[in-house]
Amino acid sequence: MQSTNQAAEATTHTLPLAEASQPGRLVSLDVFRGLTVMAMILVNNPGDWGHIYEPLEHAAWNGCTPTDLIFPFFLFIVGVSLVYALDGVKQRGGAPGPTLLRVARRAALLFGLGLFLSLYPKFDFATVRVLGVLQRIGLVFFACSALFLTTSRRTQLWTLAGILIGYNLLLQLVPAPGQATAQLLPGHDLGAWLDRTLLTSAHLWKVSKTWDPEGLLSTLPAVGTGLLGVVTAQWLRRSDVPPAEKVVWLFIDAALLIVLGMVWNSWFPVNKSLWTSSYVLYTGGMAVGGLALLYWLCDVQQWRGWIKPFLVYGVNAITVFFLSGLIPRTLSLIRLPDPTGKAADTGLKEWLYQTLFVPLFADPRNASLAGALALVLIWLGILWWMYSRRIIIKV
Repeated sequence: MQSTNQAAEATTHTLPLAEASQPGRLVSLDVFRGLTVMAMILVNNPGDWGHIYEPLEHAAWNGCTPTDLIFPFFLFIVGVSLVYALDGVKQRGGAPGPTLLRVARRAALLFGLGLFLSLYPKFDFATVRVLGVLQRIGLVFFACSALFLTTSRRTQLWTLAGILIGYNLLLQLVPAPGQATAQLLPGHDLGAWLDRTLLTSAHLWKVSKTWDPEGLLSTLPAVGTGLLGVVTAQWLRRSDVPPAEKVVWLFIDAALLIVLGMVWNSWFPVNKSLWTSSYVLYTGGMAVGGLALLYWLCDVQQWRGWIKPFLVYGVNAITVFFLSGLIPRTLSLIRLPDPTGKAADTGLKEWLYQTLFVPLFADPRNASLAGALALVLIWLGILWWMYSRRIIIKV
């Protein structure tokens, strides 16, 4: 990563996760990204994983909680962002090869950063989780960028439809080897078998060891989520359509996607871990509606007095996401006497939580939530300072 002191309003960097607002750009996109990253920090960093309010947890399997909206929102934003970053290159024509090479480098770097987080601090390559959130973002970024640069919007829509239908047929009609019928149970679907076969159980999600929520096969419909952002951005960039008409059609599209997702849920349930086709449509509809609302407020009506906290998160999203995963692991290496007396010592992160938050709250869920909110506010202060100093971390 590199640091720059360019004004946030003038940056031209093309990484979807680290664009700053500038004249002629979507301020709403930066705000949406900031809101999403802020929510991600909140749900990923509870004070106590054993005491969490239900909306801040993922659905156990089928279903969708507010927390299950965060990652698809992020991928949708990646799709929107890459169109704004690469549309000028596409409009100029010419061979897409050099641009795709730059895209591939950034995707590889995102994948590498995610792999580094999985390795840190033990660097045990024998059991490292190969896939993960940043890894999936990198793969979706590359696939959607390649499709955007080399195909038309119509082709992208057909590709999206093909992905969703094909993925549904695969998971519900093709049984994993060794099973008589296709199953949509944890560890028993075709995607789980593929992950165990190609990656082995040692390199999967440590909680299950038999399947991975960011697995190889489910990355395919995750590309579909990114494509929803790609086609939405191309509609927003049309200069021949009045802003109010854009917003109306975006809300109509959002409603249709949500309804289609709920209908599809009847036979292919909404499920984040499998990233089902119904989940793509349902969460995609929520994302389109959210962006439409923010676009109307921030870009059309110019109501921007409230956006600064989300903007500072949005322009340095890659920084806060990476460091919020790195710093807790580092703090856990610093050992102190356990204030609960349950062990001889504990990591500094846990010690701070037990010392500063647990004594203040009778309900452990409130203490856990307070710990997460405190971290969100700490990062807000850091990112606000970075924004005021015009410091943007780029990949």
